[in-house]
Amino acid sequence: MTDRRRFLLGSALALSATGPASVFAQAPGPALASPRASPAAAPLVRYPPSEAEGLGQDSEHYPVRLLRMALARSGEDYLLRPSTVMMRQNRALAELKGGRGIDIAWTMASQQRERDLLPIRIPLDMGLIGWRLLLIREQDAASFAAIRQAADLQALDALQGHDWPDTEILRANHYRVQTASDYAGMFKMLQSGRVDYFPRAVFEVWNEAAAFANQGLIVAPGLALHYPSAFYFFVNKANTALATALQRGLEYMLADGSYASLFHEYYGEMIARSTLDKRRVFELRNALLSPATPLGRRELWLRPNRGR
Repeated sequence: MTDRRRFLLGSALALSATGPASVFAQAPGPALASPRASPAAAPLVRYPPSEAEGLGQDSEHYPVRLLRMALARSGEDYLLRPSTVMMRQNRALAELKGGRGIDIAWTMASQQRERDLLPIRIPLDMGLIGWRLLLIREQDAASFAAIRQAADLQALDALQGHDWPDTEILRANHYRVQTASDYAGMFKMLQSGRVDYFPRAVFEVWNEAAAFANQGLIVAPGLALHYPSAFYFFVNKANTALATALQRGLEYMLADGSYASLFHEYYGEMIARSTLDKRRVFELRNALLSPATPLGRRELWLRPNRGR
């Protein structure tokens, strides 16, 4: 995520295990024309690899590809390189805040994270991280299909990461939550019946369900949770140059349609498969969301046409 492995959608895999991936940008237009740095002088941008790497989640290359494309559109040259050290979410954000080890991370926004770090307030995922399907045991499918009210789900035990903002959001909305810190171990907790369900973002749940199908895990039929949320690139507060380049590049991608095209290339099939417009959706409040969240920019957010 992420998340946690949430250096997704919560979570991207390394572009290269052997060396840096070079981004040699072409200036998008005359307004960005300027003397170009030589490749040797290109700033290095280090990012955290994902704990979800071992699950074969190809779609989670998306944040790295988006990062590379946005920087290429920024009019600057950068070298991208995955960190050689796996980091859980708390450590990665602490390293980023301290200016050590990594130069960028992508994770779910919260007011505290936006105080500690510098967010680029264009959501990578069109708010998709706030659309949650439920990973459950196959033998529990009928009981979950019978759920009609939020209170029925609130009486069961959800599973989340101990340092994920989602944990606080769920609890604030009166959902029972157990937490863990080991991503791989969380699926074992679900399999063993220590928890009842594992809410996962639409861009996470289908790959995880496929990876653990032999262990009897499936996506709960007919249900979803939703809370407004954003998944941003974050940089160190002092790194305003990188933040400016990312903002500029992402705005160009929004304007020319390449942002929407890339998003639907990676997630269109998952969104269609999720049939969000046909599910019973329980809406949650998100008190962690910053007032600066650009909810008024409709082009930044997924808005399924839900009939109920």
